[in-house]
Amino acid sequence: MKRALPVLVLSIAGLVPVWLYEPSLGITSSEASSPATTPSSSSSTSSSGSSGTSSTVVKGTTVTTEKGDVQVEVTFAGTKISSVRMLKQPNHPQTTAAVPVLIKETLAAQSADIDTVSGATITSDGYRESLQAAIDSQAESAAASPSASASESSAAADTASKVVSGTAVDTEKGTVQVEVTFEGDTIASVKMLQQPNHPQTTAAVPVLISETLAAQSADIDTVSGATITSDGYKESLQAAIDAKG
Repeated sequence: MKRALPVLVLSIAGLVPVWLYEPSLGITSSEASSPATTPSSSSSTSSSGSSGTSSTVVKGTTVTTEKGDVQVEVTFAGTKISSVRMLKQPNHPQTTAAVPVLIKETLAAQSADIDTVSGATITSDGYRESLQAAIDSQAESAAASPSASASESSAAADTASKVVSGTAVDTEKGTVQVEVTFEGDTIASVKMLQQPNHPQTTAAVPVLISETLAAQSADIDTVSGATITSDGYKESLQAAIDAKG
């Protein structure tokens, strides 16, 4: 009986490690393999970004003039100039009045070969120089990646222009009517078919067109001193947008 007791104790002691043993759940191997999923996720994001056709934004050089610095930022849709924004310009009334005219002429000419605005020769020269630098930079980038350029040209070819005339709106000052050119769903340009023969109207129209191109809608501000013309312009513009569908 005395010999049996030690044997029993030893048997129980041998079973304890077996009861306490728990099988591995493989957490370490799971954690080690998780980083392997990162490259495929990154690749998906990259291909997703490259598959869409995005606009190219190019800054022109900063041109120092007697009136102040002039610098433009140009947005290209393929090879087409879709918009121009001033990054730097002289703080001068003649410059403020000239800029919308210069931008309008750029969008129509699709180049820096545009006229000087009377009374703002210095600003006009600086604008054209900065604009040409942006155009040259875009051309160099397109030449460096011909496959991307061909893809963008093909996409641009698929987007046909559509010209729509807005309604003729009779106002106290005279009739207002616009003609809108669409590139796909984008308002590419606006031309006045009819407008009152009035100095305030003449000054307001370039501002209204510039705001339209920026807003891509008829939801734009009224030009101070040309409320009647502004209201007629917006009504005719909205009619053209609605007619385009």
